[in-house]
Amino acid sequence: MATAARDPAARQAALFEFLVRVGDNALILGHRVSEWCGHSPALEEDIALSNTALDLIGQTQLWLGLAGEVEGKGRSADDLAYLRDGYDFRNILLVERPNGDFGRTLMRQFLFDAWHYLLLKALKGSSDQRIAEIAEKAFKEVSYHLDRSRDLIIRLGDGTAESHRRMQEALDEHWPFTGEMFTSDALDAELVEAGIIPAPQGLKTGWDEIVAEALTEGTLKKPADGYMHKGGRRGVHTEHLGFILTEMQFLQRAYPGATW
Repeated sequence: MATAARDPAARQAALFEFLVRVGDNALILGHRVSEWCGHSPALEEDIALSNTALDLIGQTQLWLGLAGEVEGKGRSADDLAYLRDGYDFRNILLVERPNGDFGRTLMRQFLFDAWHYLLLKALKGSSDQRIAEIAEKAFKEVSYHLDRSRDLIIRLGDGTAESHRRMQEALDEHWPFTGEMFTSDALDAELVEAGIIPAPQGLKTGWDEIVAEALTEGTLKKPADGYMHKGGRRGVHTEHLGFILTEMQFLQRAYPGATW
């Protein structure tokens, strides 16, 4: 008799969950970053942040589109983005945190980019060809995201006394939300065994190295590891997600099925 670990239905359910988790991370962070459009401190940054948001939303389309195919219930990427309630979203808590000032936005981006870069790099070697192809495309974009966010936190961290203070405060504020990126559950284990995804905890060493090097260059002090907030990957979110979804899903909810 086939074990649960090799049950095709269990594998399909685990794959759907993973794709939604990755897609939701990109969707929610993309929406957050898009909130800076027209409000950035300089025109160059306004354009750069808008492009980052567009990259993330484009990746969302690919991940959630594949999730809909895997689920096999006829749901499209748009259905998954606009017709799920908060408890059905699987993004990590870090990406739903408010933008705050420019420094907080950049620090959140850098901490996420370092992890996102390593995840996509590993997924390029996935045994699932569809995932490998999406990762290959997204990796090019996220490599740029990481280069940019890393450069900016170094420049601001090692800049004026005011910019240094703001970046350190941003780092201290976001740090307790970084541990969730490396948590795993039985669904992850199912896909790790199949060679589809890397073990989440296996990305921690590389992430620590990228982050530590940038913080040193930026004269920023790495916070001590302590309690880490989690829950987003299983649908338990902060109050911030509800406000995001209210804005993001309004038109589809108000005019169900409407098309341009």
